[in-house]
Amino acid sequence: MQKKNKELQKAGLKATLPRIKILEVLEAKGHLSAEAIYKELILMDEDVGLATIYRVLTQFESAGIVIKHNFEEAHAVYEIVSDEHHDHMVCIESGKIIEFHDEIIEERQSEIASKYGYEIVDHNMVLYVKKIKSKFTKTHEPINCTLLYGLWGII
Repeated sequence: MQKKNKELQKAGLKATLPRIKILEVLEAKGHLSAEAIYKELILMDEDVGLATIYRVLTQFESAGIVIKHNFEEAHAVYEIVSDEHHDHMVCIESGKIIEFHDEIIEERQSEIASKYGYEIVDHNMVLYVKKIKSKFTKTHEPINCTLLYGLWGII
């Protein structure tokens, strides 16, 4: 709680209960819309109105505490600003957001910018993905190759 107070004060914001609770939800759950934050707060028995959540998120965005992403049309999600760069994958079937970092991609982007006489100041990469359907499993989870080899007598 003390750390959150200091973060808010550093951004020039008072450490009010709604602000602290919204920060807690974002820290625990990651990429959430204002409506999803509202639902989480209801589950926590916190009485914070949706208008307050929107107002606080706007304040957090202005203060550099959160980043607003528009991965889907007319649907914004928020995440706490991270010290480490990352990119995103958004599943077009489930809406799940996956953060990732790939140094090879980062290096290649810099090479491309340099090739054209530029340097990257900032960038945002979002890959829109869907699960690869496997004929071996209906859950579309990664296949346990050891199990498959054992079933087929390959090992």
